[in-house]
Amino acid sequence: MHMYTVTDVKEQRHRAIAELIRSQPLASQDELAERLADQGFAVTQATISRDLEQLGAAKVRRDGRLGYALPEQIATGSQGSTQLVTVLRDWVRAIDVAGNLVVLKTPPGSAHLIGVALDQSTLPEVVGTICGDDTVFIAVRDAAQAPHFAQRLRDLAI
Repeated sequence: MHMYTVTDVKEQRHRAIAELIRSQPLASQDELAERLADQGFAVTQATISRDLEQLGAAKVRRDGRLGYALPEQIATGSQGSTQLVTVLRDWVRAIDVAGNLVVLKTPPGSAHLIGVALDQSTLPEVVGTICGDDTVFIAVRDAAQAPHFAQRLRDLAI
């Protein structure tokens, strides 16, 4: 007889969530909870919220609909720059400069979506990103580059 640990169940649930996100549009945590229940997982909204965060899932607009996507679905391959433009247009509310940082403000819960797209882009100015809930800090190589890079992002976001 095999005893399942909490970690085993969590990993199984994460795999199920990832497969559901890859296979069908899911617009809400309630919808995801229903699909998980169909597979035998009884979860709370708080658990789903934590799981989505741990998986790096984000809400994205696809075919005019909002739904969850995994990081590898957000910006990959040659579509990376197109995806970056899309997330900048859809989610960036303000762009500012502070030293060698370019600071992006987003609606709550969407900063990591932009961070993933930036991290996967090939923009040579970007050293790295730090994402909160509604703010992205983009470290650029030199403070002198920051205003020009901020303007480049503004131009992309138009």
